[in-house]
Amino acid sequence: MKTLLALLGLSVMLSASDGGALYQKCAACHGAKGEKAALGKSEVIAGWNSAKTLDALKGYKAGTRNTKGMGALMKGQTAALSDSDMKILADHIAGLK
Repeated sequence: MKTLLALLGLSVMLSASDGGALYQKCAACHGAKGEKAALGKSEVIAGWNSAKTLDALKGYKAGTRNTKGMGALMKGQTAALSDSDMKILADHIAGLK
């Protein structure tokens, strides 16, 4: 039983470090491949490199970025992301095709 619980815990940790899993929350507004302007307002993030995305995520989390009035919404979306999560997510977005 302890082994099963340990494996389940490992599974949860692995999924949290998976960019695809992190991106699922983003896809609702940005599209499966980052091809949509979220809520018809934001920039299309498809084609962004990892550094640009990471900078945007950090700015939204810090409350210093408010591109096209999306600051408050994105601050809430990024609040629970760690620096590591943001890097993984940025790398995932950079690889979307």
